[in-house]
Amino acid sequence: MIRKFTVTVTTGTATGEGFTPFLSGYIDSIQYVKPDTGAYSNGVDFTITAEATGEAIWSGTDVNAAVTVRPRAPTHTTAGVAATFDGTRAVLDRIALGRDRVKIAVAQGGNGTSGTFVISVDDPRARLF
Repeated sequence: MIRKFTVTVTTGTATGEGFTPFLSGYIDSIQYVKPDTGAYSNGVDFTITAEATGEAIWSGTDVNAAVTVRPRAPTHTTAGVAATFDGTRAVLDRIALGRDRVKIAVAQGGNGTSGTFVISVDDPRARLF
């Protein structure tokens, strides 16, 4: 079951920070919704991570428009080395969170501006009910 968490982040002096509630599941997508008025300046940067682990989820640089991304992380073999398809192309998989919050840090957004982020999470536990 896909669950959605909406977070609006407002900047102070060009930077801002926001968090989802605690959640568990696989990150399916992150949507940045740019409002018609009062939006971040063009060229805004986002750093989106798991709060507890610091794991990178999405790093958007010089973003100018609304966008939806489906972030994936590189996987590893049982020996701890990067898994690849052919020695060059990385094997990627969904990013899993377990009772963690998604942290959204905004930089270069302009003063007193805002944007909304919709984090879609595939929560397999919800299918049991």
